[in-house]
Amino acid sequence: MARALVTGASGYIGSRLVRELHARGVPVGCVARDPSRVNFDPAVTVHRADMLDPSSLSAIGDGYTTAYYLVHSMGRGGDSDYERRDAIAASSFARFALATGIEQVVYLGGLGDRPASQHLRSRLRVGEILRDEGPPLTWFRAGMVVGAGSESYRTLRSLVERLPVMLAPSWLSTPTQAIAIGDVLRYLIAAPRIPQTRSREIQIGSADILTYGQMLDEMADALGLRRRPRIPVPLLTPWLSSHWIGLVTPVDADVARPLIEGLSTDTTVTDPSEMELFDFQPRSFKQALREAIAEEDQAPRPTP
Repeated sequence: MARALVTGASGYIGSRLVRELHARGVPVGCVARDPSRVNFDPAVTVHRADMLDPSSLSAIGDGYTTAYYLVHSMGRGGDSDYERRDAIAASSFARFALATGIEQVVYLGGLGDRPASQHLRSRLRVGEILRDEGPPLTWFRAGMVVGAGSESYRTLRSLVERLPVMLAPSWLSTPTQAIAIGDVLRYLIAAPRIPQTRSREIQIGSADILTYGQMLDEMADALGLRRRPRIPVPLLTPWLSSHWIGLVTPVDADVARPLIEGLSTDTTVTDPSEMELFDFQPRSFKQALREAIAEEDQAPRPTP
């Protein structure tokens, strides 16, 4: 049976992908810089390795047929040099994948043809490196991922729940196509079984094109709250917005900054044709929100 390797396993999407693959009976291993940060079934092999240290990748070994590349820095810790680090990490992994006989790499990047933000430029450059230096690449490109625990979802929900009135910077009018975490996982898992996905870019998203302002309204509706009035503040820059969001939401400002900077870029699906390779239709944004809210509200609360 094919074996799958998941990098970035301590992240939101990576951890859910590992559990979903294992639940489906796929032999799966994962890579983490700090194995103490992951908690999977004992049948899941955990490899300690750092993409910035090519010599550490030898500990992974061979025998994997598919690899999922879900590594990114996102400017954590205030690191403004993460674009260079992401490029180095991608190149290291591409060479490792070729050397160990991995047949296909599956990567999840971002939408946007000419991204203005450093974060989205980095995601684009990582895809180019994996495509040019590694095995055949299936390059999924998505906008906001909606799911309980995702940073974007947490930001939207916190803004609606905590602010009776919101500042409205110009980026709230930027269009995007979000996608439910369940659909992202379906695409990622299905790709290795569809030969036509190799060496292809595949844009994915729900059918709903919404502005970020409309998403806030949809979140209020889903939570059963009054839609929040917004005060236009067109000169509120993404940098200032990230600090504002860092103050009123649980999302760290260093993580919020690259996310917010990317909100000025149109992240809509411009070529939906490749989604026809898959035999399902993505959920609507409303359904994605309902599922995320239900999952989060049903999760056990930490004891004081």
